[in-house]
Amino acid sequence: MEVERDITKEMEQTKIHHKKRQVMIFIILMLLWEAGSESIQYSVLEETESGTLVANLTKDLGLRMGELAVRRARVVFKGNRQYLQFDPLTYDLLLNEKLDREELCGSTEPCVLPFQVLLENPLQFFQAALVVRDINDHAPEFPAREMLLKISEITTPGKLFPLKMAQDLDAGSNSLQSYIISSNPHFHVLTRNRKDGRKSPEMVLDKALDREEQPELRLTLTALDGGSPPRSGTTEIHILVLDINDNAPEFAQEFYEAQVSENSTLGSLVITLSATDLDSGSFGEVFYALFQVDDVNQPFEINPNTGEIRLRKTLDFEEIQSYHVDVEATDGGGLSEKCSLVIKVLDVNDNAPEVTVSSLISPIPENLPEIIVAVFSISDADSGHNQQVICSIDDYLPFFLRPSVENFYTLVTEGALDRESRAEYNITITVTDMGTPRLKTEHNITVLVSDVNDNAPAFTQASYTLRVRENNSPALHIGTVSATDTDAGANAQVTYSLLPPANPHVPLASLVSINADNGHLFALRSLDYEALRAFEFRVGAADRGSPPLSSQALVRVLVEDDNDNAPFVLYPLQNTSAPCTELLPRAAEPGYLVTKVVAVDGDAGQNAWLSYQLLKATEPGLFGVWAHNGEVRTARPLSERDAARHRLLVLVKDNGEPPLSASVTLHVLLVDGFSQPHLPPPEAEAEAVAAAPADPLTVYLVVALASVSSLFLFSVLVFVAVRLCGRGGAARAGRCSVPEGPFPGHLVDVSGTGTLSHSYQYQVCLSGGTGTSEFKFLKPILPNFSPQATGKEMEENSTVRNSFLFS
Repeated sequence: MEVERDITKEMEQTKIHHKKRQVMIFIILMLLWEAGSESIQYSVLEETESGTLVANLTKDLGLRMGELAVRRARVVFKGNRQYLQFDPLTYDLLLNEKLDREELCGSTEPCVLPFQVLLENPLQFFQAALVVRDINDHAPEFPAREMLLKISEITTPGKLFPLKMAQDLDAGSNSLQSYIISSNPHFHVLTRNRKDGRKSPEMVLDKALDREEQPELRLTLTALDGGSPPRSGTTEIHILVLDINDNAPEFAQEFYEAQVSENSTLGSLVITLSATDLDSGSFGEVFYALFQVDDVNQPFEINPNTGEIRLRKTLDFEEIQSYHVDVEATDGGGLSEKCSLVIKVLDVNDNAPEVTVSSLISPIPENLPEIIVAVFSISDADSGHNQQVICSIDDYLPFFLRPSVENFYTLVTEGALDRESRAEYNITITVTDMGTPRLKTEHNITVLVSDVNDNAPAFTQASYTLRVRENNSPALHIGTVSATDTDAGANAQVTYSLLPPANPHVPLASLVSINADNGHLFALRSLDYEALRAFEFRVGAADRGSPPLSSQALVRVLVEDDNDNAPFVLYPLQNTSAPCTELLPRAAEPGYLVTKVVAVDGDAGQNAWLSYQLLKATEPGLFGVWAHNGEVRTARPLSERDAARHRLLVLVKDNGEPPLSASVTLHVLLVDGFSQPHLPPPEAEAEAVAAAPADPLTVYLVVALASVSSLFLFSVLVFVAVRLCGRGGAARAGRCSVPEGPFPGHLVDVSGTGTLSHSYQYQVCLSGGTGTSEFKFLKPILPNFSPQATGKEMEENSTVRNSFLFS
């Protein structure tokens, strides 16, 4: 009962002591909170279920409802851990997972997990921290179930015997607070506070031992924490009472320090400890051992004979920065002495910097300056100089880094980008620390540039010249225009169209059409070179962007001549009721110009080059035709034996492929002088001979009288007809044929080739009576043709339109 009262009393004292410590810790936390009020701090008990509400962040940050969602809020912890999350509906801050304070912070107290609240649009940071509060979920544990002590019977009361400590993973008031020992007459236990913050038990000898009376003792050592209710752990102390060994080993000092680099190889010597014993023999032999050994976590080992402490496991400064080791020296008689050793781990630059990308925007639009492309943070697990880092990107890229708070950076465009110059950027973020040797980390970011409709379509040529042979088939593909757009997608899709002509009189809509998709041009109808030799128009190319951009090009269409018009004889006229007869004096010398065949061709170029050929003559060899100008001349002197009347057939042929031709019949009458009457043509003479009476003299007199009367009457009629022709241009009287209208505009003077010039037209009058013939050149008449004349109209205009007059 007395033992139970002692235990109860000691537990009550321990609780009072814990409450005082809790009040002090609370006051210290409040002071620290006031000192660091610039950041928001939340707390949560460890092992709390995930999804538990931590805070109303909207209210704490002084924001409007829903603003966290609009500004795309994020919670960023170091190392990409996500201990907190946002409620998708209310954006309250919730616990993302169960937290184990001992796993996160170990023995560090308080357990603070700093984080940042990142608002992306616009960019803003808030510093915050999550304090994980401890719960009493671990009981104190001793490293072994039993501790063996060998104590000499001559040990005087008051001697202290350090015992192995218990470990409690909890922190603060929940950690190990005190030790108690089972009731006995020889010992009591003290709880001693060490420099490293841990509590160690020390057993005090109250009454001298007597080996002969009691050679060994077994006591129970209990470790208590400050939880409510408290948790405890026990171990058994086995005490052997030794015979007299009056000198224990002694270390030169009670406390030692050593340093070792974290990259030291296994087996490296850390320090050599030495203790001396004044006894001799086995009582003077000293053996070394690590007093409190955790075989799982202890990275050191000691040579029991030499006291050398060597490395047996790899060290990591980022995990543990120092170790507290107790070394025990024991002599052969069982007496021992202990010392403490602090081994500090020296940091080496063995951790490369880390890059954590919080936000990345891709693609980004072109033509906009200073766009935030990415937000990222950098960190290094090393310490001191090894932890300082430098962040950079390639110089030739149109981006720059803008530092922010707490090692945060934003990647920003220097100016407006041009997708047509470069549509994709591979950006390497290089982070280098300042350690020796320097370590670096490269993080690649791919940024795509989206297209903006900032380029108009461009034609491959500023103007196009297309050639089309006349008489083409309708819907003939005559050429293609092409334009390209350096934009992408719909901004690069080109649509073609015909622009309204500058000359509204050009029927462009009936001449050509264009395929809107590929720029193919088609002739809608058959073209006629004689009516329309060339025309031009503009073609537009527009993209499908918003707003659409466009450009235009000039298209010139040249109609090429085809040999589709046969020569037309202007003089002498054919198919008249009274054909003209040329008078040739018998005294004419060789080469005498009898007449000239005048013809035209509606074509152009070599298709309009005419040549003349005598196909048939009443008397071959008497006449010849000059091939280039159509002049009919005598080839030899005339004789009395030559017939008085001659009929010549002249062929007029163009130079086309294939050539086209026309023929004309000439009548030539041989006379002794121009005063002789103009004889009727051979057909009329034959009729007169058949009807003549037997007396030729009578016939001659009748014919002469009729001729004179007819000539007078015909002269009067011709005079009237000429007057009428001069006024109306359309009257016809007797046997006069007066062609109407202007000549076609393409008749060209070729200097003696038989083709009329633009400036002249002829008037011809044919008479069947007696008299002389006369060829008159009248005043020049300027042609007037409309360029829109159709092929049919040109054919109609190719009829005889000149006037000839014979008197």
